[in-house]
Amino acid sequence: MVTSGGANLPLMKRLMLLLGAVLLLAPAATAQIPGALRSNLGAGPRPTGVEVGLALLDLGSGDSLWSNAQWRVHAASTMKLPVLIELAQRVDAGEFTWDWPVLVRNEFTSIVDGSTYQLAPEPVLDSLEGQLIPARVLASLMITRSSNFATNLLVAELGAPQIQATARRLGADSIVVLRGVEDQKAFDRGLSNTTTARDLAVLLAAIAQGRAASESSTTVMLDILSHQEFRAGIPAGLPPGTRVASKTGNITGINHDAALIFPPGRAPYVLVILTKGFATPSAAEAWMATTSGDVWQALVGAP
Repeated sequence: MVTSGGANLPLMKRLMLLLGAVLLLAPAATAQIPGALRSNLGAGPRPTGVEVGLALLDLGSGDSLWSNAQWRVHAASTMKLPVLIELAQRVDAGEFTWDWPVLVRNEFTSIVDGSTYQLAPEPVLDSLEGQLIPARVLASLMITRSSNFATNLLVAELGAPQIQATARRLGADSIVVLRGVEDQKAFDRGLSNTTTARDLAVLLAAIAQGRAASESSTTVMLDILSHQEFRAGIPAGLPPGTRVASKTGNITGINHDAALIFPPGRAPYVLVILTKGFATPSAAEAWMATTSGDVWQALVGAP
């Protein structure tokens, strides 16, 4: 027998999150994404051997467009988005605060055998070794500068299994978060964080719609994501001054951008572009910028 009361709130919250994800992915009652974009999204010229996954969600109409969106690829630094969400949820639960002090120590544990390893030098945090730094500062460095050091400190505090579980409850049901970054032993054994364009799009939509965290924590997350410093991909194809909350990810041969875009006078939309095989990061970014411009033109119109 199920009765009402506080004991059932966690279950109800999970059901609401699941329902939200189902509604998000359901076909829109009125399609708003133009047919020409449906035919051509991601079809722009690109070198042979390049693979691309794209996801587009119009949060105003609920319409969506997927192109190879279930393609699974190394997540690179886009895995830092679910880390941010997990921190926000733990703050909301009262387990942490945004000012929670975290000890800066460049020593991490491999998931392969428990051996320790250190990260490549990062001047900002290296200079703070042995000090306590607020979680909010680490979260900002993790997103805006894509700091691996800040990321691993937060993953060590929050736990990779918990980060993955939270992302999947929000509807990113195939994302894999096994570990922090630069765990070379794990990488050599194929134990890496992976994602799809759909996974990242669902997470960004959850943030935008207030389903990922409380109103106050959502405000913090959007502010951090809006100060992303790497803007040569999706943001470069948008009119100057457009607000974009985003996270990029790059390793050898892989270049990603996942963005929440806020056009003036209309609801935001989500655009995620994952790529593998471009000869250089700049080539991938140029292709993403062109695609982003095409999406803006189709959904919003001329700048």
